[in-house]
Amino acid sequence: MAKPEVPPKAKLFISILYSSDESLNAAEKCLNKKYGPVEKRTDPIPFDHTENFDEIGPDLKKKFILFKKLIRREDIVNIKLFTNKTEEKLSEPNHRTLNIDPGYITLSNVFIASCKEFYHRTYMGRGVYLENEYRYASKKFIFWDWTYPEYKKKEYLDFFYAARKMYHDQIRIKPF
Repeated sequence: MAKPEVPPKAKLFISILYSSDESLNAAEKCLNKKYGPVEKRTDPIPFDHTENFDEIGPDLKKKFILFKKLIRREDIVNIKLFTNKTEEKLSEPNHRTLNIDPGYITLSNVFIASCKEFYHRTYMGRGVYLENEYRYASKKFIFWDWTYPEYKKKEYLDFFYAARKMYHDQIRIKPF
């Protein structure tokens, strides 16, 4: 019989989809206050993969933020609920100004939190689901059938390869 083991903590990242730099800056300020120092952030990446976010505005961009502090994997539920509240707080009445999606990286996977059920998502509790966006094998990220098209872009993959390396280095360091 296998004995339950708590897995290592994971590396938190958050993606922000936005049109206005003002909305982005306000979101980053809230997230930094809550989750601590940022270890890496991407430049804005043009986003044109779906019309689901047209309400946010024209010329959509996405930015990824990687946090230094590691999280317990089960904390993704509270993190998703916090990012939803942050979205609401920063939006205008009847007008969403951004989309904030948290996720985490392990040595073998990249997960994204969602509040929408679908066949490939696992229910984590309190209305939050977890989607495995990539698996890591043979020194590369491998897509699933459901991997979002934008997550196949070079800019996204570059971010996740760098984030995985930072995570790997971070969990390998043992304090004295």
